[in-house]
Parts: sequence; structure tokens; C-alpha cells
Amino acid sequence: MKRRLSIGLAVVLVLGVVAAIVWGRSGSSSGGDLTVVRGVIGSEKQAFFTDSRVVAAFAKHGLKVEVDTAGSRQIATTVDLAKYGFAFPSSSPAAQKIQRDRKVTTVYTPFQSPMAIATFEPIVALLSANGVVHKGAGDYQVLDVAKYLQLTQAGTRWDQLPGNTAYPVRKNVLVTTTDPRESNSAAMYLSIVSFVANGNNVVSSADQESKVLPQVAKLFLDQGYTQNSTDGPFEDYLSAGMGKTPLALIYESQYVDRLVRADGSIRPDMRMLYTAPTVYSKHTLVPLSPNGDQVGQLLSTDPELGGLAATFGFRTTNPKLFADVVAKAKAPVPADLVDSVEPPSFETLERMLDAIQSQY
Repeated sequence: MKRRLSIGLAVVLVLGVVAAIVWGRSGSSSGGDLTVVRGVIGSEKQAFFTDSRVVAAFAKHGLKVEVDTAGSRQIATTVDLAKYGFAFPSSSPAAQKIQRDRKVTTVYTPFQSPMAIATFEPIVALLSANGVVHKGAGDYQVLDVAKYLQLTQAGTRWDQLPGNTAYPVRKNVLVTTTDPRESNSAAMYLSIVSFVANGNNVVSSADQESKVLPQVAKLFLDQGYTQNSTDGPFEDYLSAGMGKTPLALIYESQYVDRLVRADGSIRPDMRMLYTAPTVYSKHTLVPLSPNGDQVGQLLSTDPELGGLAATFGFRTTNPKLFADVVAKAKAPVPADLVDSVEPPSFETLERMLDAIQSQY
């Protein structure tokens, strides 16, 4: 009798262990009591979604958000969206195309970031002396895109700028961007320079595209090799310094994120300029399921998630959250940028990007 009881207890114990293992595996793949929502996002938001504080904030609402990354162009054109609960590109034109294609009525723009230029104080002083940099509408400085285009059209080298003792190199004056075939930030740059080249009007016709393309394509082609993510030129700027990257196109959020971290990566001689005009990269979430819609609602309305987004340098739907973060970090960032323009439609951008791509 005792032997049978021992065997029975042993069987129960084994079954309990097996059940615990199965339950544990099931919990890790499904999030336990959490509802798993998968999304495809621009790579610059990956650090936000994988941050433990953000994961915990979503968990409070019963969600486990998992993300894959892709370029905004790819999200709008080639990524299979059937397996995702939401798409979250970094540009409003890409989001508008997804919205039309998927017949989605509601979208969310929980945060955005203007395009900016990461540079150095000697470069700012040099370009200011040559009329290319000047004070903006607020307490910040801007790169005058019209004056900059005059330099690039003439093929001006840095060592040809009058009074240049700070950076007398034989390279052309060019902003370092990402690959326009791959990266949203390069498409936003194209939006800015094409607007100015088109007489300060958004490019909206085939004739206008043909008129501006020779000038704007040169800004990309003359760079040579370009990287496919904005992290690339920004990391070069941080590590290699002025010699390699005197002017780097970035998202404002990247620079602010480093200032908030206070990790020493932004050194005293580093500066951030805005372009005049600039374009806001509007991170627009397109819900593809009810759970994806909940993610969009939470990112737009939940104060905790909004505050966390601000710590990553994003401007949120509540301006106070971003203002509080930059004030605490003593970051010299304006509350608003009045000289901003809208990008062209997705179709117009695509045609211009394809035309530039064909020249590589």
C-alpha cells in the first residue's frame, strides 16, 4: 500500500513538473495573461519599444507589444502587413498610402521629430560668417537651405570658403545623409531641398519634378557611399568627429535623446542646427487590428507612455511632456519651429526617389 502511494505521489509530482514547464513555455510565447500585439516600425523607434519601462507600461494595459523594423518606404510597399496589428512608419506620406491601401479610417500620430543638422561650433562659425547659418525665429540657429543650395550647385569646397581656417579640407560642402533608396530621413531631406529648389513650393507635378531633380539628385550622388539608417551618420558624428562628418542630417530626437541621457556623447563643441525650412517627421501609426488600435490610442493618450517617448527625444501630443524633459536636461531646444513645410505626396516622393535611384 505504501509503495503504491509513493508511486502515485511520484506520478503526480512528475505531471506537476511537466505542467509547469508547458505553462511556462506557453506564457513566454503568448505573454501569459497579456495580449500579444505585433507591429512593424521604423528602426529609430526600436529603442523606445524595447525599453523595459515601456514594456511595463503596456503590460499595465494588458498588452505585450512586439515589433519588427523596416524602412518607411518598405513598410508602405513591400512588407507583408497581414501578420501585423499595426504599421508605424516614420513618415506621414507612407502612412497615408498604407491607410488608403488598407482602407483604414483612423490613424494616430503620437509623436514627431523635426529634421535637424548635427555639427560643430567651428563649422557653425564658418557658415555664419559666409551667410549660410543665421539665427532662427527663436533662440536657435538654422542652416539656410537656399544659401546652402547655392554652394552645392557651384560645387564649392570647404577650403574655398573665405576666411576658413577651421576646416580647410578639399571636400565639397555637403550634408551627410542616409541612402535615399532605403531611409526615411533621406526622403525627408529630399522634401526640404525640393521645396526650396521649386521656388519655395511643395513639388506636386511631373514638370516640377523634372525641374528640381538635377539639382537635388546631386546632393545625394556627390556623397558617394551612404548608410541605410540615420543611426549610421549620427554615430559617425559622435565618434569620428568633425573631420569625417562636419554636417550630418539627423532627427532632432536623436540629439535630444543623447542630451537627456547625459552620457557624455554630446561634447561641448557639438551643436544642433535646424534647416530653414524644416520638415517634421511625423511618426504615424496605422492600426490594422483592434489591438493595434489600442496601441495607437495608448501612445496618443497615456501620460506614462507619452513621458517615456519624450525621454527618447520625441515631441508628443502633449507639448508639456517634451518641454519638461528638455528643461530638466537643460537642452537648448526650441518649443516650436515656425519655419516648417509639408512633404510631397507619397507618389511624388516615390517618383523622385526612383529617379535618383536610377542614377546610382
